[in-house]
Amino acid sequence: MIPVTTLSGKKVALFGLGGSGFATARALKLGGADVTAWDDNPDSVTKAAAEGIHTADLRTIDWSVQSLFVLSPGVPLTHPKPHWTVDLARAAGVDIVGDVELFVRERRAHAPDCPFIAITGTNGKSTTTALIAHILKSSGRDTQLGGNIGTAVLTLDPPKDGRFYVVECSSYQIDLAPTLNPSAGILLNLTPDHLDRHGTMQHYADVKERLVAGSGVAVIGVDDSYCQIVADSIERAGGKVIRISRRHPLADGIYAEGSRLMRAAAGAVRAIVDLEGIQTLRGSHNAQNAAAAIAACLAVGVSEDEIRAGLASFPGLKHRMQPVGRRGNVVFVNDSKATNADAAAPALSSYDRIYWIAGGLPKAGGITSLTGFFPRIAKAYLIGEAAAEFAATLGEAVPYEISGTLERAVAHAAADAEKDENGPLAVMLSPACASFDQYKNFEVRGDAFVSHVAALEGITMLIGSATGDK
Repeated sequence: MIPVTTLSGKKVALFGLGGSGFATARALKLGGADVTAWDDNPDSVTKAAAEGIHTADLRTIDWSVQSLFVLSPGVPLTHPKPHWTVDLARAAGVDIVGDVELFVRERRAHAPDCPFIAITGTNGKSTTTALIAHILKSSGRDTQLGGNIGTAVLTLDPPKDGRFYVVECSSYQIDLAPTLNPSAGILLNLTPDHLDRHGTMQHYADVKERLVAGSGVAVIGVDDSYCQIVADSIERAGGKVIRISRRHPLADGIYAEGSRLMRAAAGAVRAIVDLEGIQTLRGSHNAQNAAAAIAACLAVGVSEDEIRAGLASFPGLKHRMQPVGRRGNVVFVNDSKATNADAAAPALSSYDRIYWIAGGLPKAGGITSLTGFFPRIAKAYLIGEAAAEFAATLGEAVPYEISGTLERAVAHAAADAEKDENGPLAVMLSPACASFDQYKNFEVRGDAFVSHVAALEGITMLIGSATGDK
């Protein structure tokens, strides 16, 4: 854990005692701050109090003596309206920050030169974050991975020289980190998302821009108009920008040319790496993720040889287009994280012939947006509450069966794929649905898929255990 020493002896109010909020309260207390914490959930308050964290309704405290207010990223700062604690802090003139800002301050105080890579974007953040951390770790560097990817940033080891940090940042976390200053910052892409919390697309884009605007090197995907504007703006202000593209050649930057990633600089162009054959980096979206990882790793001193070795050995992000097993010419792919149609599209675009397991608790719009991928689907195996709705959408365009359960779907898809002689095949769980009708969350659903695959006769598992761990 990282003790928040920069607030030692100071009074700090905190709201939100979920995973990251609870970790933040512990880190503040460990660093010597006088913390008062609160949450709308009484059980969370009780848990914090039992660990010795001082709790009190923040409506009752003296805000005039608070040095800082720490807000959990899941709590509204601006839209649809500020949380009541935000109004109280602003009325008292107390600055409002989140856990990433506290990390940034600790790094600046204790090891300002230790490499720090921060990643944001609407899509691809987690894969890019995991890929960068893997490249760094596989090259023998002391690497800390956290943030929005699932590990609270203040639970990482404390900053010290030579320690590398790779931190995924959501827009909510960036909004609460006013002095965010990574060595290399990545903005992958921008499309409309979370507008209920940001009000407008422009405000959402402005928040995301802050991460790269404060970076030593800004790595920016320029395949959408918002990011193009951000890159040009930072460059005009004198910042160093590395542009990346999965769609177009660049005069200066890193871009995809088929499966090869090209580096253009000073009028010369050369290939850095060929992603062909790296199963965990299939698809053009992963070309963008890999290009961003390459640019950021180069910026913090990793050699091209080390990067190529890390890319080749990348095991994939758990539950996201994760090859988990193989039998003959059939690869079994866990894409349980695809909880809506848009999230399923990258996986469906990455294989030419698919035995597709889909369904669960349906989202608005169903799978109508995926019709362009239907020619790739040899057969669909429908599970959960969405089965009938998905069957109606598939109609006569795709053979299907209503399997009902994931176990039955895996068994039937594996048997059908084994009889198929049409080249490389994928049996893929990419549900395009939430999991909550049959499973607690998408992780449990993905682990169940892996277990069912591991139980098949003649299977060669590509991961370390039947729970999907590397």
